Parts: sequence; C-alpha cells; structure tokens
Amino acid sequence: MNLHSFSHPIWHPNGIDPTTLAWEQPIFTTRAHVFQIDPTTKKNWVPASKQAVTVSYFYDSTRNSYRIISVDGSKVGVIINSTITPNMTFTKTSQKFGQWADSRANTVFGLGFASEQQLAKFAEKFQEVKEAAKLARDKSQEKMETSSNHSQESGRETPSSTQASSINGTDDEKISHGGPETAALITENDRLKTAVEQSNANAKKWETELQTLRESNARLVDALTESSANVESWKKQLNSCKEESETLREKISELEAQCAEASAEKERNAQLSARVQELETELQDKEQELENLRKQAEIIPQLMAECESITEKLQAADVKNKDLEERIGGLQADIEDSQSKQGNMKGELKKFMDILDGKIDELHEFRQGLSRLGVDN
Repeated sequence: MNLHSFSHPIWHPNGIDPTTLAWEQPIFTTRAHVFQIDPTTKKNWVPASKQAVTVSYFYDSTRNSYRIISVDGSKVGVIINSTITPNMTFTKTSQKFGQWADSRANTVFGLGFASEQQLAKFAEKFQEVKEAAKLARDKSQEKMETSSNHSQESGRETPSSTQASSINGTDDEKISHGGPETAALITENDRLKTAVEQSNANAKKWETELQTLRESNARLVDALTESSANVESWKKQLNSCKEESETLREKISELEAQCAEASAEKERNAQLSARVQELETELQDKEQELENLRKQAEIIPQLMAECESITEKLQAADVKNKDLEERIGGLQADIEDSQSKQGNMKGELKKFMDILDGKIDELHEFRQGLSRLGVDN
C-alpha cells in the first residue's frame, strides 16, 4: 500500500500549506530521531519524536525551494518543516548526531542517526541542496534584473528543475499535478478491493481448514485437563482480538473512504509509508491470531461436554468411595474385635499350657515312681 491510501491533512504551527506537498517531490529520505533545542534554556535538547521517524528532503518546483520535512506517524503531525537557505550550515556534533539552525522557525533542529554512514549521507545531501538553493537564488536574482514577471516564472522553472533533476535523478518538470495522481488513487482503491476479495477467499479457505479441525476434535481428549484451565483465558483473548479486529476493520473502512479525497491524500505522500506498512503488518498478525483463536474456540464445546462427563464420573466415584469407607470402618471394627478375642484366647491358651505343663510334670513323676516300683519288684 502506498501513501495515497491516506488523506489526513497535515497541519503544523510552523505552517505547511495543505496544497504545497502536492507540488513537492522527495529527493532524499532517511530515518532518524528528531530533537529541538529547548526554547527556554537554548542548551538542552528536547525529543520531538518518541522513535526514529522519516526525514526527507523535498524540492518545490513552483517556488524553486528546498525543504527538510519530517512527520511523526503516531501523532500525524509535522515535527520538521525547515526551508533550506544558502546561509544554513549542518554541523556534525558527534559520530551519529548533527544539527542546523533555522532562523525562520526560531529553533535549532538535531538528528540522531543509527550509524555514521547515515549521518554522512544526510550531511552530504544537505550540502548539495544548500548549493542548489544558492544557485536557484542567484538565477532568480539575475532573471529579476533582466526580465519581466513572465520571464521570471520561466527562469524559475528551467534552471531549478534541471538542478532538482541532478539531485534526485528524476524529471520533476514532467510530473502532472492532476490526472495521474487521481488515476493512482483509483488504482490504489482497486488494489484495496482486490485485497479485500483475497481476504474473503482466504476466509473460505480457513472455514475449510476449520471443518477439518472439527473432525479431529476427538483426538484432543488427552489435552482436556490443560485446555479446561485455559478456557476462560481463550475467551478473553478471543474477545480482545475481536475488538482489535473490528478496530482495524474500521481503520480500513476509513482508509478506503479517504481514498476519494484526492487533494488531502497528496499531503500524505512520502511521510506515512512506514506507518502504513506497520498497520498492514499489524492487521495481518491480528487477523491470523484471531483466526487461530477461532479454531481453538471450536473445541471448547467438546471439552466442556467431556468435562461434564468426567465430573459425573467423579461424583459417582465419590459415592462409591464413601460406601467403601463405611465398609472399611466396619472391617476395622471387626478386626479390632477379632484382635481382642485373639488376645483373650492367647491368655487362656497360656493358662492351659501352664496347667498342661503341671500335669506333664506330675505324669513324669508318676512314671518315675512306677519305674522304681518295677525295679523293686
């Protein structure tokens, strides 16, 4: 998706005319963290963006001027709108940080880059644009001295357009400001419709896959214990993803409606490309996550039925356990009674053994007496 999908107008206290970006062409683009000097202390840097944003050089062929423009996609606002003049100087204050003063905006801008190479390229392009601005100013002054107002307009177009082409490698003079951009918007709108149709086709494919997953639900009985604990979490995630999906769909509807506003879309031409890509990636991720949760949610009724069945079995088992516990209690009482009787029997048996031992001793003495009588006889 290109930047024609957005049509929010860009407003800024420093002043970007809503029609100017339509006539400007980006000649160099990079990403950096943007800072501004503290207007009170004039010493400390104040962050103008929470993260790295797109910073671009623009050439305005109608005004024969060059500007540095940066838009924070999260805030949809201009954070840099600086017209480059021959008197400006870009200074490298460290290996990855540079700054320049803008007297018209009454501030100092600072850029923090991810690498030294990006800083070097930005500084080199600043010098080129500065020289081009100086050349354009000199040419404009010459034309003002030697020609009429009509000649001034022609002189402003020819050399500056040539200089712009030498910088960005494109022919800005041949760009139309009407029909081609409207056609591009129509083409983008058709592409969005095709994407929606493709999404519907993917939804049918997902429905087929969902039916296949339903046929495989019987295999998920072993995962009942773990899944039952996550049912509520799945419901919350599903509701959250549905809300996010509806929000994203509303954003898509807004983007499609905004495609009809050709004049406002021109203002979003180079600044919001990164934001659009992030939204598309987020939308795809959320839709995929939502579809996965829908697939998982299909097994919830089966899991609930299995859970109820197991609950009934557990209740029946509890009843049996109580019956068994009562029987065990009776058996333990019988065992204790039996042990008591066994102890009594052991005591009686011991008494009987003692009596038997006494009788055996008496028989032994009696036998010895008989033996002595036999010997005597």
